[in-house]
Amino acid sequence: MSYNVHDLRDDTVAASRVVRTVAPDVLCLQEVPRRLTTEIRLPRFARACGMAWGRGRLGTGGTAVLVSPRVVLVGRSRGRLPVRFPDRTRGYAAAVVTLPGAAGARHLVTVVSVHLGLRADERVRHTSAVLQTYSSSGLPHPASSLVVAGDLNEGIGGRAYAVLADRLRRVAGESATFPAHAPTAALDVVFASPDLAVVEGAHVAVADRDLSRGSDHRPVWVDLDLRWPATEDASA
Repeated sequence: MSYNVHDLRDDTVAASRVVRTVAPDVLCLQEVPRRLTTEIRLPRFARACGMAWGRGRLGTGGTAVLVSPRVVLVGRSRGRLPVRFPDRTRGYAAAVVTLPGAAGARHLVTVVSVHLGLRADERVRHTSAVLQTYSSSGLPHPASSLVVAGDLNEGIGGRAYAVLADRLRRVAGESATFPAHAPTAALDVVFASPDLAVVEGAHVAVADRDLSRGSDHRPVWVDLDLRWPATEDASA
């Protein structure tokens, strides 16, 4: 699940209800509170969602990855993306996860949360940098899968979108997500490596009132099959 939470300036109770209704195993956040308030407000929000944050705000550009107790957190990483002063800082946060009882590095999934900027050229540079960082050689294991999710600040015709689509495939984000009260722009997406198949999950009915009040963006989410060998059936 990916959710731009607007610096938690809106109805955080409604936003946490949205997350609890979807009940993701991994949650990519954008526009989390910055500076010193992150350590106070984000853990509180994570607990309200029934999830955990591993801390580490510096260099993330207001992104974070929360995980549920249903998955095993193997590792975290983050990085800063250069911007023109005095633009809002940009960066990314990532978590490496697996499922309980999943043996071997081939079961690892690296999930990266991104929030791209308002300049088209910058969005392309930042997307390329993230993909380079988490290329096959940069992943925890060559067989690891990759998910990149977040607010791209552009739609399907954008250049950064094309950079992602050249390496990964879009698995969620065909519907408009912004502004939340009456969406017209599909800015929020999830991309995944080809080995992760989309599976039909249970129907999730999120209250429209919570979607409108929780943030200025609506979230996107998807169920992915990790495609273990037949003797190790598992999905997240």
